[in-house]
Amino acid sequence: MSTPQRFVQILEFETDRIDDMRALGEEGDQRLAGRPGGPVRRLVLKDRSRPDRYLMLVEFDSYEEAMRNSDDPETGKFAHAMAALCTTPPSFTDCDVVDATDFR
Repeated sequence: MSTPQRFVQILEFETDRIDDMRALGEEGDQRLAGRPGGPVRRLVLKDRSRPDRYLMLVEFDSYEEAMRNSDDPETGKFAHAMAALCTTPPSFTDCDVVDATDFR
């Protein structure tokens, strides 16, 4: 039996309201903490060359768990609130994790 392949959703967005976005993210973190099948890691990156551009990487144990999370009505509410804080519509990229190395 094979182990499920890790999966990452990448959200690219622009906002001039990053503090509000952080607060929204913290609310989402509290809702998702310890929830079975939820994200296992979230990483937010700021683009140094384009002010107000960010990338959010959300890691799941599997594609199936990510899709269950995406179908959750609470996730839809979060996505709607997030989009309201963006200056351009966010874009989403779905990725299978092919390889990962922890250096520490």
